[in-house]
Amino acid sequence: MIPYQEALDRIIDQVRPLGIETIGLADAAGRRLAKPVIAARDAPLVAVSAMDGYALRDGDLKGVSRSLPIIGAAYAGRGLGQSLPDGACARVFTGAPVPDGADRIVLQEEVAVVDGRAQFLEAVGGKRHIRPAGCDFRRGEILVDAGLTLNPQRLTAAAAADLGAVCLWRRPRVAILATGDELAEPGQAGADPNKISESVSFGVAALIAAWGGEVTARRCASDDLATLQALAAQLAQTVDVVVLIGGASVGERDHARSAFVGPDFRLVFAGVAIKPGKPVWSGRAGERWIVGLPGNPTSALVTARLLLVPLIVGLGGGDPTEALVWRDQSLAASLAAPGPRETFVRARLTAAGAEPLEDQDSASQKALAQADLLIRLAGGGASTPIGARVSCLAL
Repeated sequence: MIPYQEALDRIIDQVRPLGIETIGLADAAGRRLAKPVIAARDAPLVAVSAMDGYALRDGDLKGVSRSLPIIGAAYAGRGLGQSLPDGACARVFTGAPVPDGADRIVLQEEVAVVDGRAQFLEAVGGKRHIRPAGCDFRRGEILVDAGLTLNPQRLTAAAAADLGAVCLWRRPRVAILATGDELAEPGQAGADPNKISESVSFGVAALIAAWGGEVTARRCASDDLATLQALAAQLAQTVDVVVLIGGASVGERDHARSAFVGPDFRLVFAGVAIKPGKPVWSGRAGERWIVGLPGNPTSALVTARLLLVPLIVGLGGGDPTEALVWRDQSLAASLAAPGPRETFVRARLTAAGAEPLEDQDSASQKALAQADLLIRLAGGGASTPIGARVSCLAL
C-alpha cells in the first residue's frame, strides 16, 4: 500500500486533457472552456436607452419652452428611423437605440403628454439614462477565461458575445462495471436472500457527472473472470475510463484487476493506506484509465471522491487539485484517535461545525445519505476534542 498523497500524485503526474471540441451554446452548459470567450461585437453596438422615457437634446430645454413635439417612437430592436430634429423629442423604451442627435433620456414619470407634445414637469438634470456604445464590453475583449466552467452567468456572457459555439475540453467518457454474483438491478432483488440491490454505480455515476464526466455505459457482471474480461474489453473500446466496482480485495472470486491484465496494461497503484477504501487501485490499458473501487458503498464513494474525481477533472482539461479544496471547520463532536491509516470520517455540516456521523461502517448506506463532508485525520494521531479545527472536503 502507498499513502493517499502518493496515489493522488501518481494520477496527477500522468493525467492529460483529452482534446478540444467545438460545441453550440445550447449544449455547452457545465462544460469547461478550452479557449476563452472573446466578444465578437461591442455591447451595446450603439447607444441605447437605459429607461423608458423621452429622448431629446439638452439645448432644446434651455429656453423658456418646457414643451416639445413628439415625432415618433423607438423600441428595443427597432430604432426611430431618423435623426432627431432640433426642437423635437421622441418616445423611447428601455433598450431602444437612442436617436442620433439626442443626448438625454427624460424619465416618462417626469413628462406629461398633451396633444402630441411632451411637457417636461421638472428641471432636467442629473443622470442622462443612456448606455453608450461598448459600455458593457468591446469587440475582441475576453469575457470568460479559458479553463473556467460555463455556469449560467458565464453562459449568458458567451451568448451576449454573439458566439454561436465555443471551444471546450472534451468530457471524459466513462463506463461503470459493478461486479458481484450477489448484485441485482434495483427493484429486482426482492425477497431473495442471495441478492442485494446494486446501488454503488448510481452514486458513482452521479459523482462523475457532477465533475464533468459523461457516463456512457453502466453494467453489472458476475464474479466470473472470463465474463469480466470479455465485458471489460468491450467497454474499454469506446470510453476513456473504465470504473470497476467490487472484486478489488483478495478473495478467490475477486477478479477485477485480472480482467485487464495484458501486454498493454500497467498498474498505477494497487492499495492505498486509507480508511475506508484500502483496496482501491488504478491502472492504464493503453491510453485508457482503469479505476477499481471497493465494493462496500461508503468505501466506493469515498475513494471515488478522493481519487476518481481528480482524474475526471484532469482528463476534462482542469487542474485535478481544484477538485480537492480542503477547508477548516470546527469539530461539533469529539473524535477518537484514528488507527495507523489516514482516515476520512463521514460527517455533516451543522451550525456548530462538522458533526461526525455515529455510523462509520463502510457498508452503511443510510448513514452515507446523511453525509456531506469528509473529515481528514492523519494516521496514528491522537483523539480530537470538540471545537478543534479539522480539515474537511465537501462530498
